[in-house]
Amino acid sequence: MAEPTAPDPVAEERATLRSELDHWSAAVRALADLDAVAPPAAWSQLESYLGRSVRTSLAGTATRLARQADRVGLALAAAEDAADLLRVRRELLALRRRYVQVETVVEFFADAVATRADSRLGAALRGLDALAVDSMERVLRPLGIDVPPVLTYLDKGLGASILRSGARLWDASLSPVAAIKVTHHNLWQPTSLVHETGHQVAHLTGWDAELATALHDALRPVAPLAARWWRSWAGEVAADVYAFALLGFAPLPALATVVDGSTPEVFRMFAGDPHPFGWIRVQFNAALCRSWFGAGPWDRIARVWARRHPAGAGDPEAVEVATQTMRHLGVLADVCTRTPMRAFGGRPLAALADPRLVSPTALTALARSAGPALYTSSYLRRLESMRILAWIVLDAGTSGPRPVPAQPLAEAWLRRMGGERAEAA
Repeated sequence: MAEPTAPDPVAEERATLRSELDHWSAAVRALADLDAVAPPAAWSQLESYLGRSVRTSLAGTATRLARQADRVGLALAAAEDAADLLRVRRELLALRRRYVQVETVVEFFADAVATRADSRLGAALRGLDALAVDSMERVLRPLGIDVPPVLTYLDKGLGASILRSGARLWDASLSPVAAIKVTHHNLWQPTSLVHETGHQVAHLTGWDAELATALHDALRPVAPLAARWWRSWAGEVAADVYAFALLGFAPLPALATVVDGSTPEVFRMFAGDPHPFGWIRVQFNAALCRSWFGAGPWDRIARVWARRHPAGAGDPEAVEVATQTMRHLGVLADVCTRTPMRAFGGRPLAALADPRLVSPTALTALARSAGPALYTSSYLRRLESMRILAWIVLDAGTSGPRPVPAQPLAEAWLRRMGGERAEAA
């Protein structure tokens, strides 16, 4: 009987590498099929410019990954010995790592797009896309800054979030859109949307850094501990202020209920958290309303929070920051809204987004003068979308009877904002 042939290690390694490469090459090809990762019905719910932007970006990412797989294949075909095959294996492992990064990007956008598979929800999300763009145009257009496209999507949780346009993604590519998460509980009162677009505006204008310095400099002589913390919170403060400037009081009730909790929780303050702790955040937002509108229902929220969460029960350092801050809330409101900023061409934020236009008095006057056309007029939608949103949110919280239930009214208006029919993506 003939002796069995000894295994050829080089041949076995080559065959194994070929099998592994075939696996990852097939996975790469599957990522490129965008209609498989999100249904065509969902893609069709995007406006054409938005669909093109997202699909072009994802297709380019998948193409670059496919080229990387091709290079591994060429290296494998050219390999002659064990040393060559070791280099091929290293390249294959690099391909696998890159695949995982690209898959994360594709799945993120695919999941976001897939929330639009239902035509009813897709229509509402198109309306939120339009609202988000409009909220940024109010400030960016006068500054000559291009407004990025926005992809809103629905997800669980208490708080909204944004992946900024131009942000570095998991595979080191740049996000082609501002992707904004909207939560289920806030879908029909989406004031948090404008908080998130405030983050994008602050980034594009450089307001974050400038505001951080201004807050610190204003507080340092009179409240040095608070000054350090407010400087670290500037990014989230900017977003809250932006939402206030465009929507007035409307964001505060939802914010207060989202950040509420036990007294230790609302006084929890730790380094690295970009948000002001809940207690001071509510008091500051109430102070913004008081600064521009005088006395009003925001004072009730501030008093309720002070009674629910007595300062003495909180973390000592947070209590000291709150004590220092409360003496200077008016100064902070002025810094954020009335102080000229380079970010806004040497003007204050209020010169571009005047909070007086969204005072309760101004919103009531708008609603009375427009009548039922407030919710149906295409002209008013183009001109007054932020003020209409603020009115819908505030009127939904009224204790008196409404002629139309709040959710159907908001939904119908959002559908009109986004257009009744989507263009094919």
